[in-house]
Amino acid sequence: MGRGKVELKLIDNKLRRQVTFSKRRSGLIKKARELSVLCGVEVGLVIFSAKGRLYEFCSGESLGKLLERYQMHSEEKISASKNAGGTDKKHNAECSDLRAGASLSLKMSQSGMEAQDLDNLDVPELTQLEKELDALLRQTRSRKEKQLKEEKRLIENEIAALKLKEQAEQALTCRLGTGSAEHFLR
Repeated sequence: MGRGKVELKLIDNKLRRQVTFSKRRSGLIKKARELSVLCGVEVGLVIFSAKGRLYEFCSGESLGKLLERYQMHSEEKISASKNAGGTDKKHNAECSDLRAGASLSLKMSQSGMEAQDLDNLDVPELTQLEKELDALLRQTRSRKEKQLKEEKRLIENEIAALKLKEQAEQALTCRLGTGSAEHFLR
């Protein structure tokens, strides 16, 4: 006998919600492991509970290396789309937000921190965390600045090419006359 269809909505009962979360989290991690083994792929999974507890699974060496690989792939994809002339600002912003969040969660998981542990930190630990966050912020700003400079360079090149084309059209127009210059350029 098959299972009934589950209505997807927030479970009101906190105990049932926690039990469901635990079972489904375990099932999701099991499926990720199976996908990795059966298909020979790298899988990374990050789950934050409602209380802020971090659960993670990585089929490769480490989640950090997998996230770095994802970041490089995303940056290459964004560069390729810019070079092709199309920019999807919403997609780029989503990728940037995802990378920043993944990087922060990676730093927190590497240092063994969870959201609820922040209250238990002493001043030196909070100072160290602040320094790490500042370093991440500087790194993000630097990357964004490089990205903006590259975009500016591409736009300036396009403007220069358009100006050259316009000058060539004007020169041909002066030599050949208006009608024949337009025909010649096309």
